[in-house]
Amino acid sequence: MKVGFIGLGTMGASMAANLQAAGHALCVHDIRREAAAPHVAAGALWQDTPRQVAEAVDVIFTSLPGPREVEAVALGPDGLIHALRAGSAWFDLSTNAPSLVRRLHALFTEKGVALLDAPVSGGPRGARTRKLALWVGGDRAVYERHKPLLDAIGDRPYYVGPIGAGSVAKLVHNCSGYAIQTALAEVFTLGVKAGVDPLVLWKAVRQGAGGRQRTFDRLVDQFLPGTFDAPAFTLTLAHKDVSLATALGRELGVPMRLATLVLEEMTEALNRGWGHRDSRVAMLLQEERAGVHIAVPPEKIREALGEDA
Repeated sequence: MKVGFIGLGTMGASMAANLQAAGHALCVHDIRREAAAPHVAAGALWQDTPRQVAEAVDVIFTSLPGPREVEAVALGPDGLIHALRAGSAWFDLSTNAPSLVRRLHALFTEKGVALLDAPVSGGPRGARTRKLALWVGGDRAVYERHKPLLDAIGDRPYYVGPIGAGSVAKLVHNCSGYAIQTALAEVFTLGVKAGVDPLVLWKAVRQGAGGRQRTFDRLVDQFLPGTFDAPAFTLTLAHKDVSLATALGRELGVPMRLATLVLEEMTEALNRGWGHRDSRVAMLLQEERAGVHIAVPPEKIREALGEDA
């Protein structure tokens, strides 16, 4: 199978190198020809345009900065759509807009080309060491057929669902990470201004319940199954804790924007009469606002945890 790779930036360069290390012959392209020098030295064939790459390969990977670049590579005068043959496949590794992915999928399907969105997570170090998650949306049969290539790029390829599902998973992951980052900055500045050494504070909170859990594991016990009774920790007690933290912020002159929003959510939940329920019950307010209901059968959750183990 002939493999093409377009986009040899910080992430793409390492992912392409991993494909080469696994023994796959590459055709490569980047807007900067010098970015391809290590790959060409290792045996890759340089092509001047995306179209030329598409003409030479059976499957193509793109790793690009964002939707604008993906659309240009796909549909431009020298774009992939003019050359990819029926039966070939395109995996877009970029962090992309689900709406664009779905629009391109429809256009390429008319040509007999399978487009799958496959954004990655693991950062530059993960790209170098192949410690990457790949979240894939699209035709599952195409995913399975090309899984050896995905395994060469990262150690955790995962089929999420139909086209666009991989991009949705990536956006959920990254947005949550930056929201948590902002919250951590807020509470750590509170702790430091309250007189605790930052390193000592970090070492301390890592030993707490939140510090010992993987971030998304917290969703398993109440939120995913949609069961908030009996409580592990009541909303009334959690409301008291956040009230004390925001009061300390006011006392010390530390802005607590996110914590204040959390307190407002908890207060609204208390006013619903939910104080005796688990503290995570306040998450139901967002479900109401979004117009969704989340209730995963417990046996399905246990099955997923078993697969992860």
